[in-house]
Amino acid sequence: MTPDYTTLLLAIGLSGFCLSATLFASWMSARVERFLLSWSLGIGCIVPAVIVYSLYIEAPGFRLGCLAFMLQFLGFAFIYGAAYRFRTGLRGRRRVFLVFTASSAVALPWLAAGYDGIAFILLNLLIAAALAATASEYWRGRAEAPLPLTGIVILYLLTALSFILCAAALIHDGRAVLGHAPQNWAETLNLVVAIVGITGIGAMSLALNQWRVAASHQRAANTDALTGLLNRRALFDRYGEQAMSDQTAAIAFDLDAFKSVNDRYGHAAGDAVLKVFAGVVRDACGHAACMARLDGEEFVVVLDRTLPDRAHRIAERIRADFAAKLIPAGGRSITCTVSAGIAFGSAEGASFDCLLSNADNALYLSKRNGRNCVSLAA
Repeated sequence: MTPDYTTLLLAIGLSGFCLSATLFASWMSARVERFLLSWSLGIGCIVPAVIVYSLYIEAPGFRLGCLAFMLQFLGFAFIYGAAYRFRTGLRGRRRVFLVFTASSAVALPWLAAGYDGIAFILLNLLIAAALAATASEYWRGRAEAPLPLTGIVILYLLTALSFILCAAALIHDGRAVLGHAPQNWAETLNLVVAIVGITGIGAMSLALNQWRVAASHQRAANTDALTGLLNRRALFDRYGEQAMSDQTAAIAFDLDAFKSVNDRYGHAAGDAVLKVFAGVVRDACGHAACMARLDGEEFVVVLDRTLPDRAHRIAERIRADFAAKLIPAGGRSITCTVSAGIAFGSAEGASFDCLLSNADNALYLSKRNGRNCVSLAA
């Protein structure tokens, strides 16, 4: 091997070690996004693989070759697992194990039989397949952050292509037995692309982690911790400055006699009632509404581009479904009811405060009419 090739191997080892340490430190600082830990473990396996491969270049042998192969397969399996975990949030240990064992089972027997040329072809093709699968995972999750994830996909695919070129060069050479590490232009190109890929993908992965952490903090600031619905701040951030047309409805809800639930059964039971009601609201509205907990037992649902009949059907369904729920409280089951008031904006564009005020007035009408009913504002 030429000194330039050895220098490239050293560069990959150093950059991989630095990136692995950085990713691990980033994960340790928060321990939230575990895909960083998987990514760190993957690169952490690539670094000793480079060291072992360097030794194999100087003194080719079956044991060094097998160790280099297995470390590479394990590293790229972890990298694939990191992508799967990033997209799904699941551990993916079985997938990592499957990629590693399948790759080893396909390539190592050829190396053991002395056909190292075929083994290196399979090594490159299997790594390319793992990289392509990794790119596919990020591509499927690109809606979360289209620009950086598209960049990561491109880098993974380019790296996979460089491994395919290595396999193609060996196939073109047509030698089943090499007796040494491959030496051709594709190998050098592969190392250059790998250095660029490691650096670029690592930087983008760290950026994605920071973006996720910031998004998580934003969600926490805008979400009611108990029910998972939006809080008052998020609701007014969304609608506070908008003009409410006559096709926008607000449904105000207030749980009937909620204070007596807390007094009689305790606050844990009250929290359970609030969670159950939030679940009923989600089931009735799906993704077609903005749902928020304003304060205590007060909730509001905002429906855009809707008609009075539809708003009334949704409010009535929520009322009836909640009244039918049996809620565990202090070793027994209780039932609760809710009152609702519906208001619409105006053709001239009413303010959001005015819309909520009208919905509250309709809600108070439901309370005066005996509770557990739905009223429409004038």
